[in-house]
Amino acid sequence: MTNRRTSRIGTLILIIAILAVLAVVVMIFGARLGLWDPIVGFGYIRNYLNPMGLSLLALSTLALISQWVTSNRTGVIKSLVAMLIGLALIAPMLHGLIKPAKRAPAIHDITTDTVNPPAFLVLDDTRQGAKNSLLYAGEKVATIQKKAYPYIKPIQSNLSATDAYNKALTIAKDKGWEIIAQQPELRHFEATAQTTFFAFKDDVVVKVTPIDNQSRVDIRSVSRIGRSDRGVNAARIVEFTKSFNQ
Repeated sequence: MTNRRTSRIGTLILIIAILAVLAVVVMIFGARLGLWDPIVGFGYIRNYLNPMGLSLLALSTLALISQWVTSNRTGVIKSLVAMLIGLALIAPMLHGLIKPAKRAPAIHDITTDTVNPPAFLVLDDTRQGAKNSLLYAGEKVATIQKKAYPYIKPIQSNLSATDAYNKALTIAKDKGWEIIAQQPELRHFEATAQTTFFAFKDDVVVKVTPIDNQSRVDIRSVSRIGRSDRGVNAARIVEFTKSFNQ
């Protein structure tokens, strides 16, 4: 009877831990569920993830000590599981303290061609939830991009322009991008990509230019909100380029 009564502490702390995990999942994927805009979920995680993790870690530590003192094996296990969940929640913070992430440049518009960036012909500044313009900011942004992401280059392909266009379009669809506009005669298409976490939407334009019997593929990716994209658009272009070159 004593063990059953004292193990309630372990059960309670484990329930709290499970609820904390569920809360974090909702914060991350709430935008996909239509609960709020992506920036809201991102703000929740930024403001509440660490306090939740630290509080859970403190409570589970006290529960573990209590269950250990009363020699309640079941309670100890439950408290230990809750403690591990608390550690998992603060893992990003600990990683950031041990190995601080490189600060991403304050730009959100990345392109393989900074001189003549692909233009959006269909998508415009009226797109839903957009606070950033699709007009390229020019040399200032280009200079920052070249310094931060010198490896962002056009794709030089041995394929004909038509074949390269079709391949690029297929890759975009395979990656789950929503194709907004296709203009095969211009070898140009526009799409919207969505981040896995928080469901931020970024707009992408791909343009293929014929060069003799070969082609050049240019990509531009622009975040709808936020001054800095935390490197997401550059990573998207790199991933697309790798897929194309396979």
